[in-house]
Amino acid sequence: MGKKRLIGLMFLLLVLSACGRQHGTGSQQQGAGKSAAHRWTAPLTGLRTTNRPAKRAVAVMINNHPLARPQSGLSSADVVYEALAEGEITRFVAIFESHMPAKFGPVRSARPYFIKLAKGYDALYIAHGYSPGAKKLLDSGYVDELNGMQYDGTLFKRSAARKAPHNSYITYQNILKGARKKGYVMNQPPSPLSFASANEVKNISGISAGKVSIRYSSRENLNAVYRYNAEKGKYDRYSGGVETVDANNDQPVLIDNLFIVAAKHKLIDSHGRKDIDLTSGGKAYLIQKGKLREVEWENDNGRILPYQNGEPVKLVPGKTWINIVPTLSSVTVTD
Repeated sequence: MGKKRLIGLMFLLLVLSACGRQHGTGSQQQGAGKSAAHRWTAPLTGLRTTNRPAKRAVAVMINNHPLARPQSGLSSADVVYEALAEGEITRFVAIFESHMPAKFGPVRSARPYFIKLAKGYDALYIAHGYSPGAKKLLDSGYVDELNGMQYDGTLFKRSAARKAPHNSYITYQNILKGARKKGYVMNQPPSPLSFASANEVKNISGISAGKVSIRYSSRENLNAVYRYNAEKGKYDRYSGGVETVDANNDQPVLIDNLFIVAAKHKLIDSHGRKDIDLTSGGKAYLIQKGKLREVEWENDNGRILPYQNGEPVKLVPGKTWINIVPTLSSVTVTD
């Protein structure tokens, strides 16, 4: 009987050992589950995600006239470029990949330099209207695009709560519908940006930048102010003292990388339209985790990216906002 009990005990130990190798301990299972659930990285935010990136980026021209605020979709954008359109009013081209909001807008008209920025991400370009130069570029087939001039009242809907031209909106479902109609491929994600490791983020240095003000106009509600939220480790954005929030969800726009680049602006017509040189590179400020570094900017295959001493500078994982200004003298930084 003793020998049988010994054999039985050895068999039981072998079974338990095999189970342990197959299933792991409770903590091992949880760690493996978490790793498996977040095994991919979003290409434009560098954040871990539960889903394999499989969506084409979408670049939407979003109105920034005071009558267009609050806008819909901005809090979901991975990358946002802000630059002057007519006169002293800026406009956004917001690039989405990791999360597609239900509604985008108000959608505004295209400019050549915004189209070229969208091209850098191979994004489907969404606008409502165009300048003469932008129309020529779009008609050439330079980018895949959907425009409200052709789809007003079908893919693009007007909001009764606002007056034109501040009331054109489009949903992601209608973007996909339009893409199918025009035969655009929508399952190819953009190439990834370069992001810093956790240790590199901890070692970011520079001068203290608790508040960053960008002056585009003599009118305060046309300017941009960023305030560092140390608790969140991100920047909040304001215009005219009012925080920039998303009309879709009432959530504030939170920014991990604030990149301010100086590019040559040239007035090209009596309407105040501009041409902006986005190829020559130049001086820039990169602001992350409450710190500002003086860097340079370069156009890397259509993307405006930070460089220092000829080497690319990595981004902090998260959202990136790129402000294009005529000169860095329009930027004020305080502790």
